[in-house]
Amino acid sequence: MVEAGGSNPPGPIGDGMKATAKANANIALIKYWGKRDEALILPYNSSISMTCDAMETITTVEFSENYDTDTAIINDEELSSDQKRVYDHIGMIRKMAGIKEKAKIVSESNFPLAAGLASSASGFAALTVAAVAAAGLKLPEKELSIIARQGSGSACRSILGGFVEWKKGSKSSDSYAEQIAGKDYWKDFRMIATIVKEGRKAISSRSGMSQTVKNSPYYSGWLSSIEEDLNRMREAIRSRDFASAGSIAEYNALKMHCTMMTSKPPIMYWKPATVEIMNAVMAWREDLESYFTMDAGPNVKVMCMKKDEKELCQRLSELEGVVKTISCAPGSGAALSQKHLFD
Repeated sequence: MVEAGGSNPPGPIGDGMKATAKANANIALIKYWGKRDEALILPYNSSISMTCDAMETITTVEFSENYDTDTAIINDEELSSDQKRVYDHIGMIRKMAGIKEKAKIVSESNFPLAAGLASSASGFAALTVAAVAAAGLKLPEKELSIIARQGSGSACRSILGGFVEWKKGSKSSDSYAEQIAGKDYWKDFRMIATIVKEGRKAISSRSGMSQTVKNSPYYSGWLSSIEEDLNRMREAIRSRDFASAGSIAEYNALKMHCTMMTSKPPIMYWKPATVEIMNAVMAWREDLESYFTMDAGPNVKVMCMKKDEKELCQRLSELEGVVKTISCAPGSGAALSQKHLFD
């Protein structure tokens, strides 16, 4: 039986206006690409993802009258005041809670940021859950998903574990994520993030999306074919049909990148090692069933079953240009933690 959504996160743990949350990244099997509302981050199409257990962000938020301004430190680097997304997000939550105290935010991720590995998804999911709890609010997963979405669209999916669908909705209140199947429903599914470049990508996902929607002649084809991809992926997950899930995800990713490459100017996230991995996976498929997917970045995610995980990681690590691999099973949704990142 497909597992239902998880329990509601509890309120702040022990420290009044301070809370810490952990959230995993998620990798889309059916991609979200393009916003119909930039301000509210409402997508043109629904999407489906797997929450990944080995890629995690931990965030501590404290509201206090002792702080004169909001500050955010991410992986030991303080954000400047013009990096508005984080500060706007904390301001939105502060307004919801009816409090005035400024916030200190400290966040750490165990995988490269802004490299096409969904760091903003885990980052804004962890920030949302921690800030909501620190502000004294107790909200259900649906509301947390709606709030997280307004920081980074894909963050709404990281609120939940396992296999998740972000429903595009018709307005802000019905654009949120729901679980298709829990993390234990398909335990043998693996997503191997294959890192070829750890630095920040030259073109952000937001900029790439906006440019593609405006002028790719193939964007209409992307939208007209997405419902079939979604329907087929839901069925593949529910029936645990790996060949179908992998092939659908691979084709969906290639379609998305085709819209980027045909925008003006063209957007090409791929590096030589990216192409090398794609070609290798297709060649290995004769004896080692695996498929690839990519987000807006050069790093390839390779899907396989647990029985092939060790062999596939070994083969991938031997390819020229591969820096490292991170193998992920279906992971848990965002949750509060008792261990803070600062005193």
